[in-house]
Amino acid sequence: MTIKHIQHLYWRAGFGINPNQLQLLSIKNREQNIDELFRQSNSYNPLFINTSEFDTLTFEEFTKTNKIHRAYIEKSKLKVKELNHAWIDKISNSKEILREKMTLFWANHFVCQDRFILYIQKYNNTLRYHALGNFKDFIKDISKEPSMINYLDLKQNKIGRPNENFARELLELFTLGVGNYSEDDIKEIAKAFTGYNYDFEGDFVFKENQHNNDFKYVFGKSGHYDGDDIIDIILEQKQCARFICTKLYQYFVNTTLNENYIEDMTNIFYPNYNIESVLRYMFTQDWFYYSKNIGNKIKSPIELIAGLSHTIPVTFKETDQIINIQRMLGQMLLYPPNVAGWKGGKSWIDSNTLMIRLKLPSALLSNAKISTKEEGDFYDTYSKYYENRKGDTKIKVSANWDVFKKNFQHVKVEELQGYLLQCSINLGTQDYLNRLSKKSKEAYCVQLMSLPEYQMC
Repeated sequence: MTIKHIQHLYWRAGFGINPNQLQLLSIKNREQNIDELFRQSNSYNPLFINTSEFDTLTFEEFTKTNKIHRAYIEKSKLKVKELNHAWIDKISNSKEILREKMTLFWANHFVCQDRFILYIQKYNNTLRYHALGNFKDFIKDISKEPSMINYLDLKQNKIGRPNENFARELLELFTLGVGNYSEDDIKEIAKAFTGYNYDFEGDFVFKENQHNNDFKYVFGKSGHYDGDDIIDIILEQKQCARFICTKLYQYFVNTTLNENYIEDMTNIFYPNYNIESVLRYMFTQDWFYYSKNIGNKIKSPIELIAGLSHTIPVTFKETDQIINIQRMLGQMLLYPPNVAGWKGGKSWIDSNTLMIRLKLPSALLSNAKISTKEEGDFYDTYSKYYENRKGDTKIKVSANWDVFKKNFQHVKVEELQGYLLQCSINLGTQDYLNRLSKKSKEAYCVQLMSLPEYQMC
């Protein structure tokens, strides 16, 4: 397996790879390296922050007065931001890189938002737990999560008063895609999910007296179906496997679809819906490593931050700062723009976000000093978030250059380009790099990360 192919695998299935790891994997074949990738991500390590002030909270106390209720909601909002920060750290530092990459993928598939920390933390760990498991079990558990029940109004879906929000998104966004179901299917499926609720602790509760137990007619079948039955019926449609495999191909391979490869993936995924199996198949295929599929993907903001931190570990000291950087880049974890999530691809880049992306490495790694002298600069944009604060606008981070020195100690400064840039560069950029000083490996690393080519993986 070539160095370039290993780098490609670890950028797509994770967030980059350092030279020491690369050297160890270079003596192994493709199957061995893929086995190692899945072995690393086999374990499930949930993400928890300190929520002790909520752990003994009861519904009676939570709703005692409007003032108390609002106070707990405000505390919870701060904890959700803290969970965002903790998730960024986990993505950047976890050994289970594929599980974390897939958790990120599923968070933009089963899109959900909640302001109550205990529920959204539980939801995040459900994504992580099922990330490489069985899709049927996954979606059944997702339908019973308190955050999803809240987000898509399942709590309001009762016999005689159906709410179709969840049924519609289940078909359109989660399983089949637009054009593969009818309005009647939505109405019948909504009936099956009546009675879905949860208790204050976040445990699923099925309220029999709110459930419509009439016959439902879905995809040519009829019965006294509940939600789990409906999910079984939906997944009998091969289109469901095709829909998921198309999204996997777009995310991991190329936004330009190859229907033949996607159909091959679909045949692996259907009918058992084993997520690990279809990923293994995809990573072992020659076409995954074709040159047209390498370095062609624009990094999401989270991939950009995590990849940078993977090379030079960066610790953000203030949660608000990492939140604001995500906001400026256009992707805040736990705060999706809508039920469809982030579009990805070229939507990550515009004139504003590109400037921020190009300046981010120097802002984080070169003493993190913010200057506001040049109008329209990243630093000027960033300072707007702090214009009402005293003192200079400094991003409070610590960069662990010792880890970089250890991992890159055997890499010559002129070789850094091959480790940090995944896509081809044009003659103008190469001429610019040739003129740059290469006396400092650290300074040259920051300069490489500040190139437009570093935005690709």
